[in-house]
Amino acid sequence: MTELSATFTQKPLLAALAMVGAGASFALVNGALQASTMQLGVPSTSAAFWQYALGLLVALPWVLRRGRMALKTRQIGWHLLRGAFAVVGIQLWVAGLARVEIWQAIALVMTSPFFVIIGAKLFFGEHVGMVRWLATLAGFSGGMVILQPWTEAFNWSALLPIGAAAFWAGTSLVTKKLTKTEQADTITLYLLLLLTPVNALLALGDGEILPSGAALWLLVGAGVLTVVANYLLTLAYQKADAAFVQPFDHLKLPLNIAVGFLAFGFAPSGAFWPGALVIVGASLLVMLDEQKRAARQTAAGEV
Repeated sequence: MTELSATFTQKPLLAALAMVGAGASFALVNGALQASTMQLGVPSTSAAFWQYALGLLVALPWVLRRGRMALKTRQIGWHLLRGAFAVVGIQLWVAGLARVEIWQAIALVMTSPFFVIIGAKLFFGEHVGMVRWLATLAGFSGGMVILQPWTEAFNWSALLPIGAAAFWAGTSLVTKKLTKTEQADTITLYLLLLLTPVNALLALGDGEILPSGAALWLLVGAGVLTVVANYLLTLAYQKADAAFVQPFDHLKLPLNIAVGFLAFGFAPSGAFWPGALVIVGASLLVMLDEQKRAARQTAAGEV
């Protein structure tokens, strides 16, 4: 095998492993957040603050090792926009985990790629096409099946993960733009530096910011794993196209269900399965459409 072919083999494999690792890390983070908020009574704003403040402490060795080089950027405006999207998404997500069982929350937040499609059209003028519009409609329909807003069992708190999905879609769009010029550790560090002071103000506004006992250790673990997950996620997008890594991202659904069941005994309801299947199927349809587009562009470039 030549050096060139070895590179093409290793980079997609590394991207796939990074995406799976990010999904597993995020599943453990979600479990720790749900335990600290839903079971131990930590306010969601306080949990969000400690998650990313402790993550920043874990990331400090990068800053000390690389000095100012770790923060060198010409894209500060995009970093600020990404931070704004992320802080709203995080607050909505942690608030959702404090009120909604993890299996429902993670399925609903998986509607984020469909918000990405809408955002790419509205803000970047990208061509969407009929296939993606149909997939988007199907994806949101799957979310409605899981929500069941027409039944008495509907919980308004379940809208919080959908709000998080919308704002994280904005974060994803900006992240993809930044990866064209920025290093993975720079993108991660800016996120942590921007999130921490805003989350601190929100936690102080709730009147309780300092957890103790088991809750503190859970949030320490969440902070460490948040850094790992964000770095692996950025690394995955750097090493391979989004169309390649997207199927591996869907593994976060069974991973989160497993964490919820093993840690809390939460089991999905009957309506979850058809809704989740529609969401995953629609996401895969978007991925296949992306692969076809990339193949057409490659063929056109070779002519």
